[in-house]
Amino acid sequence: MASRFALIVACLALASPGYAEDRIQVVTTTTDLRSLTEAVGGERVAAVSLVPANMDAEDYQPKPQDVLRLKNARLLVRVGLDYDLWVDRPLAQVGRAEIRRGGPAYVDASFGIAVLELRGMSVGPSDGHAHGSGNPHYWLDPKNAEIITGTLLEALARIDPANAAAYETNRQVFLARLNAKLAEWETKLAPLQGMPIVAYHNSWPYFARRFRLDFVGFIETKPGVPPSPSHLAGIVKTMRERNVRIVVREPQEPERDVAFVASKTGALVVKLAASVGALPRTDDYIALFDANVEALTSAAAKR
Repeated sequence: MASRFALIVACLALASPGYAEDRIQVVTTTTDLRSLTEAVGGERVAAVSLVPANMDAEDYQPKPQDVLRLKNARLLVRVGLDYDLWVDRPLAQVGRAEIRRGGPAYVDASFGIAVLELRGMSVGPSDGHAHGSGNPHYWLDPKNAEIITGTLLEALARIDPANAAAYETNRQVFLARLNAKLAEWETKLAPLQGMPIVAYHNSWPYFARRFRLDFVGFIETKPGVPPSPSHLAGIVKTMRERNVRIVVREPQEPERDVAFVASKTGALVVKLAASVGALPRTDDYIALFDANVEALTSAAAKR
């Protein structure tokens, strides 16, 4: 009876708020990094993203509660490549050296990534992306998850060496599942290779490289700046010349200009999620690609 009572007490302790507090508190700037952190950390981490799933992480304005989250964080994980520069301000307010640049609890997930569209500190004409450090949407190549989770594994093992083996096991299980899915996605998207596509924002070079898709134009010339009438006319001309039948829009992006070019060319508008949770059925990193692949293949079947 006594041993059974002790077992019940132990179970209650595990279910109590105190148990949750024992988990490593990880703050990520985006939902994608939160999902990958959870894949490696498993039940030993409690991860939260500063940017909600339905917001543009590039234009995010930090909230007072973000400062509190950073005060309690044992690990900070950011996208880097100038994508989430806004996090530097609340980090300065918190004043904790360990989660700032160079600190042992600071993680720039872009470390080791082969960056695309790298132009030093310059931005080319009609660039569609104002990031001198390169295009920051590297998580949209699922193979880059190997590098990102490797960086996360090293960070978690550094601050929690007793559970390093568990983190490595979690990562290997996740990568095995991801690689199986990658083969599936490549097969499904094979018929779309070389098919011209237009997107509102230049979020897709890593995705396009991995699956050999051809994004031939972007409606937005600079982030946050509406396209001019002459640019829209040029996009319509390109779409007609290249027989573009798919226009990609992310859920937080304005609909008007996408609808305009689609109406002028007869193209289908396909809504894709660039981040975990941005659309229904994109609740984790793998589900994000499942949903996007399904949306593209369904649209291609109708063209």
